[in-house]
Amino acid sequence: MFKPTLTFLIAVLACSCALAQPPTRRFDAPGAPPFRVLGEGENPPLDARDNFVIGPKYVPAPERKKVEGVPEGRVRQLEIDSKETRLFNPGIARNAFGKVDPNNPKTLIVETHPIDYRRKVGVYVPAQYKEGAEAPFMVVHDGPGQAAGYRTILDNLIHRKRIPPIVLIAVGNGGGDAQGHERGREYDNMNGDYAEYIETEVLPRVEKECGVKLTKDPDGRAAMGNSSGGSAALIMAWFRNDLYHRVLTTSGTFVNQAWPFDPKYPDGAWGFHETLIPGSPKKPIRIFLSVGDADLLNPNVMRDGMHDWVEANHRMAKVLKDKGYEYQYLFCRGAKHSVSNAQQQFLPHAIEWVWKGYAPRAAE
Repeated sequence: MFKPTLTFLIAVLACSCALAQPPTRRFDAPGAPPFRVLGEGENPPLDARDNFVIGPKYVPAPERKKVEGVPEGRVRQLEIDSKETRLFNPGIARNAFGKVDPNNPKTLIVETHPIDYRRKVGVYVPAQYKEGAEAPFMVVHDGPGQAAGYRTILDNLIHRKRIPPIVLIAVGNGGGDAQGHERGREYDNMNGDYAEYIETEVLPRVEKECGVKLTKDPDGRAAMGNSSGGSAALIMAWFRNDLYHRVLTTSGTFVNQAWPFDPKYPDGAWGFHETLIPGSPKKPIRIFLSVGDADLLNPNVMRDGMHDWVEANHRMAKVLKDKGYEYQYLFCRGAKHSVSNAQQQFLPHAIEWVWKGYAPRAAE
């Protein structure tokens, strides 16, 4: 009878860990969209709508450094008790990860239990904000740290008039991740519920507690997020296009992660590039996409062919281009999920690109 040695077990474990790591994909692999390769530290032109390769060496953006004489915006922290809200009350959390539904391999069977939670919200208000004026704004998912974390970038971009004086509202999620958790319910489901939550539960509190007036113009509203927060940003603009026209995503989860199963959208956010965008009239959405060359691939028990983040973002770029959308797509070499190293270089550019072309309405 074979008795595995310690050395053998270590080797097997190392092999298993290596196999669990997402593979590194090439920008010129079969099926990838055509890309333009940029030089070290270079970002795409601001007037470009296309696909670009950056990295693997990244140069931190100069807009990340404080500059003497640049006015600093103020940051305020809020908290929302779920028991005091109408939507997403109570929250949910799963008892265990769940198992694939034998009658529908596109979804999981998940047991959940109700929870109460406290949602933190960080708000950045630029120094240039004039009391009583309607301010354009950007909602950032998985806050609230970005309100303070992005302050220097926003201070510099606004001071140089490269973006309008926007308010940034960094909204924390309700907890957990993916199917059966509150974050997944908010971010991954294909409907306008979370946009409605932001509209009715978050924005009025921001206006009241931070002394600002937020624009109703959808062209003056942006949504931004990473991973499922990225898909949530597009979901908000797609299902409530009357509220949002601008979207910024990093490692967007345009895969099948919606739960519970909705027969109207059986592929979850994978449906954006599979059926929704190609089969629908073009919407007034300007969108920035980015993904890492070692981004996620099938990170859970589902093997439905709809859990490859690189493939999903490649497909997004193709259908957006075919439909004539204003989009820009970065394929980030040497970057994993969330592309945090690449964001050090491109995030100020991405924010500026997303807001390009904005003109406030006369009343503002």
